Amino acid sequence: MPDLDARLALTALLVRIAKSDGEYSVEEIARIDRITAERYGLSVVDAAKLRADAEAIEHEAPDTVRFTRAIKEAVPYEDRLGVIEALWQVVLADGVRDSDEDSLLRMIAPMLGVTDQESALARQRVEADKS
Repeated sequence: MPDLDARLALTALLVRIAKSDGEYSVEEIARIDRITAERYGLSVVDAAKLRADAEAIEHEAPDTVRFTRAIKEAVPYEDRLGVIEALWQVVLADGVRDSDEDSLLRMIAPMLGVTDQESALARQRVEADKS
């Protein structure tokens, strides 16, 4: 796999968390496209292309470390909570909080230098924004 830029790494991580429960729903796909479009100033078409590229990379990646390493190197610590919030947005997009998604997020957060408590607060902010 080529070196991942942070944008592709984050999108692949969003895809991985969406697929972690064995279902890759239309709501999750739409949420990923919305997150990448807003975060990177992309058109709807460009966000979908980025997601398609990320889906291919995510499928080939044996583990999650490659994605988190690329993000950690490119994203300052204070902005990584936004990454965790984006992951929670995808987890909660289909209205079902699955234990496999929770487990993967609990593994990812410390890899990004984010504590369980900070991740829980990020989840609460996302849940509050949905209501």
